[in-house]
Amino acid sequence: MKKARIALVIGIFCISIFPILVKLKLTPGVISAFYRMAVASAIILPYALITNKIKIKSRGTFILAVICGVVFGLDVAVWNVAIQESTATQATLLTNLSPVWVGIGAFFFLKDKPTTNFWIGTVIAIIGMVLLVGLKTFVNLDFNLAFCFAILSGMLYAVYMLVSKKVLNELDVVTFMSITLLSSTIALGLISWVIGEPFSGFSNAGWLVLLIQGVVCQLLAWLLISFATKHMRATRVSVSLLGQAVLASILAWYFLDEAISIQMVIGGFVLLFGIRITFYTKRIGFSKKGIKA
Repeated sequence: MKKARIALVIGIFCISIFPILVKLKLTPGVISAFYRMAVASAIILPYALITNKIKIKSRGTFILAVICGVVFGLDVAVWNVAIQESTATQATLLTNLSPVWVGIGAFFFLKDKPTTNFWIGTVIAIIGMVLLVGLKTFVNLDFNLAFCFAILSGMLYAVYMLVSKKVLNELDVVTFMSITLLSSTIALGLISWVIGEPFSGFSNAGWLVLLIQGVVCQLLAWLLISFATKHMRATRVSVSLLGQAVLASILAWYFLDEAISIQMVIGGFVLLFGIRITFYTKRIGFSKKGIKA
């Protein structure tokens, strides 16, 4: 458990620098996601094949792993666009609404319905989202592409987390990463070709950023996070991953001079607090003495 926690902490730091690199806009959003997956895939696949690490137990598990890869690739692609069209802070915080979408999906499609704590936390998280983005945006229904893509990214990430937990019960981390990275690379490569995004012609700095994204933000980060997911409760991993939003915001303020207002800070913390409540196991209620947990 100690190794899993250390792996999770390092993994969170690795993914926290990703929004900063994307915000530099040295490459288009979707092609950036493609190279992130392609670089990581080019490293892990030869290792997995040479060491005979790939062990697939059933066709169903393999298909689910492929679905995980495609969904995760789409998640990164739309998140990239959201970051480039808004701010790293806003896009990262809105993407972290994924636990809310997990609960709503469970309410409609699963027998294990969300608890009272989930709905309390969801309301608080939505209030935080309104404060973060601004009440005027919701009153005027002025939702731009970046906002919609950030929300969509959170939904895709929620699907990925639910499916990946099931798959990781059947596959080891290296096998899972090999399959998901290859499927992500193929899917994003096809999408990039269809929409006409360039596969070359970037500056030296652009290529360096793509390399860092693939090695650090994808391969290293998700090997560590997948290891933690396999050995820890999924809820604890999900809550811990919220830390990336705070860290990414601090890095964006320091390196990119992104303006962060008091309202955004308050909204961000309210949003994260609401999501934290959705994972609280003891029932929150009321007594004659006041609120109890």
